[in-house]
Amino acid sequence: MVTGPFINAAAVLLGGTLGALLSHRLPERVRSSMPSIFGLASLGIGILLVIKCVNLPVMVLATLLGTLIGELCYVERGIGGGVNALRNLLTKRKAETVNSAHESFLQSMVAIIILFCASGTGIFGAMREGMTGDSSILIAKAFLDFFTATIFATTLGFAVATICVPMLIIQLTLAACATLILPLTTPAMMGDFTAVGGVLLLATGLRICGIKMFAVANMLPALLIAMPISALWSTFFA
Repeated sequence: MVTGPFINAAAVLLGGTLGALLSHRLPERVRSSMPSIFGLASLGIGILLVIKCVNLPVMVLATLLGTLIGELCYVERGIGGGVNALRNLLTKRKAETVNSAHESFLQSMVAIIILFCASGTGIFGAMREGMTGDSSILIAKAFLDFFTATIFATTLGFAVATICVPMLIIQLTLAACATLILPLTTPAMMGDFTAVGGVLLLATGLRICGIKMFAVANMLPALLIAMPISALWSTFFA
């Protein structure tokens, strides 16, 4: 039974509701300091996952090739184009007639939709739970998302809480697809897949902390090729 997506969605729902009720009562120093803590937590999770690597060359090669594929396919640029398209769809008005406050609200909403629904942590966590039944990644993400949603909702209102619906649908879909891969996996493949996911979480943490702005979306293909590369490595080199 998959539980992580439901826990994660509930965290966003509760956090968004609580933040809307708190409104602007949350001190500014809390809003500004918490994102760095989110990044630090992501770094910690990433380190714990990377040490589960079985074949170090597989982790390195999958990360390099996956990122190269993402760069050549302009994955992050594609997401950016989708953001702009969604923003234009939501406004349904010419740019010159849009109120600046309303435009800022829409930009912020689209940004956090991507943050919650298309993050490397959520994608990796949902796939991992579908293949192993381990919901720890999504539960950890739920804690982070709860506070993130609370902070955003203090300015954006109850709209933040509604993001839990598309996020739940996406994570359940990924987990369901991952269960089809489970019969084909080996412990070595799972270890290498987990390590590659850890590298993505390290990149995410560094980006959140503002240390290095990695194009994390361009690294997502690494998750898709980690297991095939691991299987080939075990066949020919193990």
